[in-house]
Amino acid sequence: MFRPMYDWVLRMAHHRHALRSLAVVSFAESSFFPIPPDVMVVPMVLARRDQAYLIATVCTVASVIGGMFGYAIGYYLMESIGQWLVQLYHMESKIEALRHGYDQYGAAIILLKGLTPIPFKLVTIASGLFHFNFPLFVLLATITRSARFFIIAALLKRFGEPVQAFIEKRLNLFAWGFLILLAGGFAAVALI
Repeated sequence: MFRPMYDWVLRMAHHRHALRSLAVVSFAESSFFPIPPDVMVVPMVLARRDQAYLIATVCTVASVIGGMFGYAIGYYLMESIGQWLVQLYHMESKIEALRHGYDQYGAAIILLKGLTPIPFKLVTIASGLFHFNFPLFVLLATITRSARFFIIAALLKRFGEPVQAFIEKRLNLFAWGFLILLAGGFAAVALI
């Protein structure tokens, strides 16, 4: 079921616009798009292990810039776009609890949630909404997103061939696992 999509992403990894496409997805995921860039990063690094760190760099930079856009949504556009996103993720009743958490643990929230399957856009928008220190936000977003994407790139660069064979042998299992993890991230947000 997932094989055609996986094969397509592997083919696209060699396309001249592959890095641009990754940048667009990574930017969008940090501000409004629900699918994390990992769905492109993993197959792209598997297909082009020689470019693993370039792929991680593009993904990180675009994610941080997208995070700045998400911050701006929370800071400047909460009454319009931000409110729509809060309603989309059913977060209306949780805003005050989240504000209290940001007051006490804002830096830790950004660092930890940037590594998890919890949608990063929620962290970026909340950071803007709660007027978290912007330069510190950018620094923390850079640290957490770099860690996430460079760890993935380094592991796949080092262990790529056996990992690729393992994934391809169990592609449906991995794809369903990823979808469950993604859904779990959204569910965790709902429980906060």
